[in-house]
Amino acid sequence: MLQPLRLIETSPNPPASADVVVIGGGIVGVFSAYYLARRGLSVVVVEKGRIGAEQSSRNWGWCRQQNRDARELPMATKSLELWEQFAADSGEDTGFRRCGLFYLSNDEAELSRWSSWRDFAKTAGVTTHMLSAREATERGHATGRAWKGGVFSPSDGTADPAQAAPAVATALMKLGGSIHQHCAARGIELQGGRVCGVVTEAGTIKTGTAVLAGGAWASSFCRQLGVRFPLATVRQSIIRVSPVAQRLPDTLHTARVSATRRSDGSYTLAISGRGRVDVTPQLLRFAPQFLPMFAKRWRNIFPGGLEGIRGGHETLARWRLDAPTPMERVRILDPKPDPSAVRQTYSRAVELLPALREASIANAWAGFADSTPDGVPGIGEVPEVPGLILAAGFSGHGFGIGPGSGHLVADLVTGAAPIFDPAPYRPGRFSESVWGKVADF
Repeated sequence: MLQPLRLIETSPNPPASADVVVIGGGIVGVFSAYYLARRGLSVVVVEKGRIGAEQSSRNWGWCRQQNRDARELPMATKSLELWEQFAADSGEDTGFRRCGLFYLSNDEAELSRWSSWRDFAKTAGVTTHMLSAREATERGHATGRAWKGGVFSPSDGTADPAQAAPAVATALMKLGGSIHQHCAARGIELQGGRVCGVVTEAGTIKTGTAVLAGGAWASSFCRQLGVRFPLATVRQSIIRVSPVAQRLPDTLHTARVSATRRSDGSYTLAISGRGRVDVTPQLLRFAPQFLPMFAKRWRNIFPGGLEGIRGGHETLARWRLDAPTPMERVRILDPKPDPSAVRQTYSRAVELLPALREASIANAWAGFADSTPDGVPGIGEVPEVPGLILAAGFSGHGFGIGPGSGHLVADLVTGAAPIFDPAPYRPGRFSESVWGKVADF
């Protein structure tokens, strides 16, 4: 079942040329285009389906610094500032607010890890409050139980996945940017080894720079250019329940289940890190590089089924640029949610927050989180293809850092001083071993 999403109207016909063409209309793609347009460049976004219809609207909506890997923390911190600045500059509403993120635990080892992260965060200027047993129990009174401790990160918050990417796209169009839905990019044209155009189903757009923000499709798209970009997509399931009379925490994370209040008063529920990995030709190809990640997360990652093959996004096939591609056959990846995950998520949520017993399940959906072997995205120019900027592999936590990643892309394209150090995200690192480098969040 499709997730909630604000739909926007766009032009069906892309222009003949642009300074930059952004491939993919998710949160990373539209923020990249927005920041490029603010610098006076002509920008075109081509999206095979609807703006924000895949993982950008299928996530929790958390915009967090808490428990971020050290490599991503600078991007997360800048992103929080940019979420606020975007609303002030554009007048568009993404639903962002700094409501704080709230964690509870009865596991001493988990509390110790959070405390260690708090100590590290202090060195980066991030405020995180460790909660005593009394403070955690008081703040978590909606659970009706005692807790050994917790964390509250007051400067973190949430945005609304149903409206964020469409809001940014709307702001982009106000700046003169061009957006084209149901317009798949089939490939890249090269001249002298450099990007000279983006081939779409509606014709070729001449450009010297292309930004590939294709999410789960990015690896198979790179393969068409002879570029090896290892991705494994994890199919994660979320349920949404109706509003309840009792005001519950805006956000609440526990090891067993997490809850997020949406702008309409409903709650999304999910089990952190849980997902299924569908067997596909691409997964088999990259399996050796993903062994460290699977070994680290074996408790929450389970074998999947045929949803990945049905989606067509992990194909090893080469396609022609003058014929329909897999992206035109599957405009929007809408995999089936895992029934066992849906049942377990709801039962755990009701156990944690008894007030949810009066709520009904409004809908359930799944999404494919595009994951890299080390859990950190690839952002930067692809060494083999000058003029092609990669921005993909956000490993299930790209929504909150969408503004920062988009700003960094604009910096790299225009040659401006980067908003933060881009070195940890360089695409060329995927030729290296990742043992000991898998992000722990």
